[in-house]
Amino acid sequence: MDDLPRLGELWANAHLAAGELEKQFTDFQVAEDETGQVVAAVALHIEGSHGRVHSETFADFGLTDTLRPALWQRLQTVAQNHGLFRLWTLESAPWWKKGAGFSAVTDDILLKLPASYGERSAAWLTLRLKDESADPDRLDKELAAFKEAEKLRREKLLYRGQVVRIIATLISALVLIGALILLIWVVKHRR
Repeated sequence: MDDLPRLGELWANAHLAAGELEKQFTDFQVAEDETGQVVAAVALHIEGSHGRVHSETFADFGLTDTLRPALWQRLQTVAQNHGLFRLWTLESAPWWKKGAGFSAVTDDILLKLPASYGERSAAWLTLRLKDESADPDRLDKELAAFKEAEKLRREKLLYRGQVVRIIATLISALVLIGALILLIWVVKHRR
């Protein structure tokens, strides 16, 4: 909270909506100078297994080459701690492509952009951190489908078992009746 007034100054200097960004205060990673003054900030908004890097600002743009890699390292740590699969950004500085590895989006990748991040456009850059096939939501869906298939298979097996038991009972009853008839016939014809 001590950094909020200084962040407000940085946001105002960068012509960012300070009022909106204050609500997302906890999304920000900051860099301080040797006196403890905030000199740079960037936000990572997390939505499910995706993260949006936004609102990058610097007190002195001459320090961007030094501060961006440090902020990027912190963003990566946060992303890893949250188990994110993909990062998105609209930041236009070339460093995000060259230094961080973001790339332009394809139409099929753009479909994965969370709706809360805004309009889908070619301006978005993305960085895949992990294979999305390991996405917990996807795994949960696949597990639920597997459980449902196993339940149906088990019900089918139980039904077949009941049919086999009924048939076996009928055959046993017929054999018993046949044996009784044979026994009665043998007893009658013995005399």
